[in-house]
Amino acid sequence: MVAKRIIPCLDVKDGSVVKGINFEGLREVGDAVEMGARYSAEGADELVYLDISASREGRSTFTELVEKIAARIDIPFTVGGGIASLDDAARLLDRGADKISVNSAAIARPTLIDEIAARYGSQFVVCAIDAKCIEGRWRVTTHGGTRLTDRELFSWAKEARDRGAGEILFTSMDHDGTRAGYACEQYATLSDLLDIPVIASGGAGSIADIVQVLGPGRADAALAASIFHYGQISIPELKQALRQENIFVRL
Repeated sequence: MVAKRIIPCLDVKDGSVVKGINFEGLREVGDAVEMGARYSAEGADELVYLDISASREGRSTFTELVEKIAARIDIPFTVGGGIASLDDAARLLDRGADKISVNSAAIARPTLIDEIAARYGSQFVVCAIDAKCIEGRWRVTTHGGTRLTDRELFSWAKEARDRGAGEILFTSMDHDGTRAGYACEQYATLSDLLDIPVIASGGAGSIADIVQVLGPGRADAALAASIFHYGQISIPELKQALRQENIFVRL
């Protein structure tokens, strides 16, 4: 039986972890390296670091940060934000990242997924998709949810898989930061459509929310930020609760 994964997400701006609601109203919540080390020690299965500013200076800062993270933690970690070329991906993977996440740049140039997968393998490529429901249709957005595209969630997820993405990380922009639960129906649909892991992101507010998305929602992993950053739920507590609900996780 494949274990479900618990993945803290750390949004990074200028080297510090920040959090907001719907990607707005950001405030600093801690040091990226220290928080990652703590989550690793507490039993997180993986970590995701997203450079949400991705300015030229931010990318330089982020590259140095990846080296520091790799030196401190012993669990896999994914990095994303501003990755627009094979060279961008190589720079981060060569500095110690285990996987890279592509989002806006892959929408603009889908062959980016093919290029990275061809060089490194699908297991190194996560396609992150930010989408919101508009008139019953899940529309894909870019640039941190600020730009609406003509892409549709499910067809884009299938295309990304076909191009070589090894995992899909879907964030519902309608749920992100609200702590009101995940878009479970959409994760179940994605899991039916795809033969690669689906990571759920956006809306975790309680243990019950994570039970729902890993159970009926059939996601392979649950990504969360606020509930861990603010100490609402600890990873050991969460995993024990998931085991009690017959959801297999590594303790």
